[in-house]
Amino acid sequence: MNPAASLNAARRARELARLGDRPDVDLLVVGGGVTGTGIALDAATRGLSVVLAEKHDLAFGTSRWSSKLVHGGLRYLATGQLGIAHESARERHILLARTAPHLIRALPMLLPLHEDVSHAQAALTRTGFLLGDALRLSAGTRGTLLPAARGVSRHRALALAPGLRPDGLRGGQLAYDGQLVDDARLVIALARTAAAHGATVLTRLGATELRGDGAVLRDELTGERLHIRARAVVNATGVWADRLVPDVRLRPSRGTHLVLPGHLFGGLRSALTIPVPGDRTRFALLLPQPDGRVYAGLTDEPLDGPAPDVPTAPESDIAHLLDVVGRVLAVPPRREDVVGAFAGLRPLLDAGAPGGRSADLSRRHAVLTSPDGVLTVVGGKLTTYRRMAEDAVDAAAAGAGLRVGPCHTKRLPLLGAAPRAELARVAAPARLVARYGTEAPAVLAEADGRPDLLAPLVTGVTGAELRWAVRHEGALDDDDLLHRRTRVGLVPADAATLRTAARTALLD
Repeated sequence: MNPAASLNAARRARELARLGDRPDVDLLVVGGGVTGTGIALDAATRGLSVVLAEKHDLAFGTSRWSSKLVHGGLRYLATGQLGIAHESARERHILLARTAPHLIRALPMLLPLHEDVSHAQAALTRTGFLLGDALRLSAGTRGTLLPAARGVSRHRALALAPGLRPDGLRGGQLAYDGQLVDDARLVIALARTAAAHGATVLTRLGATELRGDGAVLRDELTGERLHIRARAVVNATGVWADRLVPDVRLRPSRGTHLVLPGHLFGGLRSALTIPVPGDRTRFALLLPQPDGRVYAGLTDEPLDGPAPDVPTAPESDIAHLLDVVGRVLAVPPRREDVVGAFAGLRPLLDAGAPGGRSADLSRRHAVLTSPDGVLTVVGGKLTTYRRMAEDAVDAAAAGAGLRVGPCHTKRLPLLGAAPRAELARVAAPARLVARYGTEAPAVLAEADGRPDLLAPLVTGVTGAELRWAVRHEGALDDDDLLHRRTRVGLVPADAATLRTAARTALLD
């Protein structure tokens, strides 16, 4: 393990004190989601001095509320956004092959062909899957990483998804995409890799004022204020960007997911792609998770009013998702089956066109410059975070006259990453390797020989992992442990069970 990558309370205190004495930096990044941490890593590896300030915790906002998918851009083909589709496929390949192969696996995704999917619709979808394969190949992704799409028989469809409604089922279409073991773990890995390359990563440090040449930051734990001078400033706060730069115009949309027990689906071996009735370009998803649960998503509804720090899933979204996914199942899930729900807010750029659905807004990212020189990164999506970061650092360097080297992140593995053959030889349980990669043995070592710290707790989480998160991943309180370093908090009952163990880890 690289000691320079360890984030913890002691390091935070040292770096805050150092900034108080020497408050000058090349680049200040505000926001600790996938975009902000990606920017910090890109800039640090190009030789810039970097401070990343996050008001709450790493992955506190939108970055932890995704579908945990690394999309290849198939849905953008359906709406004619060819550029975004190709960019998505290319960035998916970089993540799968080099950046984070330990965090991503190939996920089969089955479109069941029931009677309400006409033969013409099935043919159109098949064409889309073939175009998706062309994108995959153009990005350099071989079939050994992501197999080619194909049609499957009725028998095979039921083997992949035993809970499907058998009547009216004539077969299915199978495609593959990338699935993250956990979106928040990607953000943590980015932040720690940036720290290993010299970036200063500080949570509980909010920005109260941004200018093109610096900011006023507030320590959320003590209330103390810190004035930072920066040659360039990037606002990477996503859906909350307009709080710091009021002239940024966003049209956030809400995406809701449900958490359901896996036993409801009879042993789901594939994700399900389910057409939304009355809309030829929208689909709901049933996504099996490594912990045995299944996520149902995803809505795309405009947000009314200001963006809350932690959005909630309204009952209307829950009812809609249960209705759509229930159409293809022999036993539709009921409201009482829902053990958790979460909602994320997409930071979509308002293009100025009145009306229209949020689902129709472009997912292309943009780097905007305010009149006083603050750069704001908006739009985009998790899969393309690396390209967004590269564009932001390029813009910051050009605007401030910073001398930077070329971007290295296309070829830079994150901490824990390794070729898949090497990951298969790591001496640790597969569940830990899938979350920590080559660092999994170091996580086990946190047990210090105590069997109780290796015993599985809720959803398999161990006390050794909680210790690791406090000592090396910057967790400062039990919510950080339950909601970001692990995802136990997605099910409130599980979070209540593990909270005592989390508090014990903070005191060790």
